[in-house]
Amino acid sequence: MNQCKVMKDGYLEKRSNGLLQLWKKKRCVLSEEGLRLYDCKGESSKEMRFELMTTLDCVEYKRGLVYFTIVMNGGKEIDFRCQQEGTAWNAEIALALVRFKNRVAVQTGRNRHLSHLGSCGEGDVEL
Repeated sequence: MNQCKVMKDGYLEKRSNGLLQLWKKKRCVLSEEGLRLYDCKGESSKEMRFELMTTLDCVEYKRGLVYFTIVMNGGKEIDFRCQQEGTAWNAEIALALVRFKNRVAVQTGRNRHLSHLGSCGEGDVEL
């Protein structure tokens, strides 16, 4: 994800997995490949790649905050919240996820088409 175009850079709060489920502020960088979360000191990061995400849902608006959930392939749900101003993070992440899945689907379709052409011998026609 290091070489990818940065689409959004800013702060989100992520709900912790612990017993108290506290909200922790994270610096987040959204790219064409996924979301990278940095701890508040910027010393360590966690990568959430779109290829491992299923969807973004459970959007709720309360007291100037947007709450949303990213669902990973295994069913794990990760809760976030952010300020409700400008284009919200949930919309940016959802659009980037759809773009990624569309790009993968097009590439998969191309690969199937090319492999079909190769197996039928159509790719061997000389002009």
